[in-house]
Amino acid sequence: MTHDAPTGGLQLRSLVKGTGELELSLVEVPVAAPGENEVVVRIEATPINPSDLGLLLGPADPAAMTVSGPPHAPVVTAPLSPGAMRALAARVGESLPVGNEGAGVVVAAGASPAAQALMGKTVAVLGGAMYAQYRTLRAADCLLLPEGVTAQQGASCFVNPLTSLGMIGTMRAEGHKALVHTAAASNLGQMLCKACLADGVPLVNIVRSAAQAQTLKAIGAQYICDSSTPNFMENLIDAVAATGATLAFDAIGGGRLAGQILTAMEAAANRTAATYSRYGSAVHKQVYIYGGLDTGPTELNRGFGMAWGVGGWLLTPFLMKIGPAEGQALRERVAREITTTFASHYDRVISLREALDVNVIAAYNRRATGQKYLINPNKDV
Repeated sequence: MTHDAPTGGLQLRSLVKGTGELELSLVEVPVAAPGENEVVVRIEATPINPSDLGLLLGPADPAAMTVSGPPHAPVVTAPLSPGAMRALAARVGESLPVGNEGAGVVVAAGASPAAQALMGKTVAVLGGAMYAQYRTLRAADCLLLPEGVTAQQGASCFVNPLTSLGMIGTMRAEGHKALVHTAAASNLGQMLCKACLADGVPLVNIVRSAAQAQTLKAIGAQYICDSSTPNFMENLIDAVAATGATLAFDAIGGGRLAGQILTAMEAAANRTAATYSRYGSAVHKQVYIYGGLDTGPTELNRGFGMAWGVGGWLLTPFLMKIGPAEGQALRERVAREITTTFASHYDRVISLREALDVNVIAAYNRRATGQKYLINPNKDV
């Protein structure tokens, strides 16, 4: 193994205090020397995904945040409501690292051939605690990026790309033939659009503005429905009828959209119904909610018969269901297509300290489509 492995580095932590506050801080943590089958990765890029924000900020309001401490070690504090404290009771007093995925360069490696083969290479990892300067990980958990691919290009190798492929895999496993996707102009949505085009899967893309619709048109999307237009439902029914979509993945969660999608599926099915049934179409219609851009209640108008379902969907259970071999095949496809099908676009690259600037927090917590932030933990050090 190499002899210049780092012994410590900064890590971003999120703490729920018993006094009813959320505290964000940078902590100096030791970096474990790599074991025989391990490597140390200098993290150079790690995205801020919605799933990361749930742990990082929880229900805290960025507008109520205050900053203390010196500029090189800021501490951000925000009050939490009694209801939020009840929901976060299991977290009280536990300082948690944040960041699901990222990429960087292997700077130290254990003695095994697999670990040594990664020395000096740029790898992507899904290992948690990625908002840190260094991570010690199993060599088997590292995805070697193709020659010439940078850490920034490979930082989002897992969550969004595998989620998009997981949606297609779920569609096939459950016997559907087409998909509906909301928040479709997001990084994930664009990946799904390109993957569906490559795989010949019909896809109905739901967006919230004309600008988002144009983004998808530019990459070849055929069916785009803008929920901000007066004729949204008519367009949605037409698109569902044209594709035969009976499965949807909803990133919004709250509000009326999930119910509208089911209603459109029912209306599309009834266009070809031979007879009337007071129980509605026998075609099963399914919406999986996988995000919470709207944290309000999910409203269902029940205008879609009796053959329907609404449930939750997460990437990790999907990967567990398909098994290691198929999961590795998906990862290898992502690596091959990381600069094309699964390319990510970032609005801004920030340092760990900038990630604790209250104005920056307010910006990335908006979770606006097309505005994705990337942390480089080794920026400005």
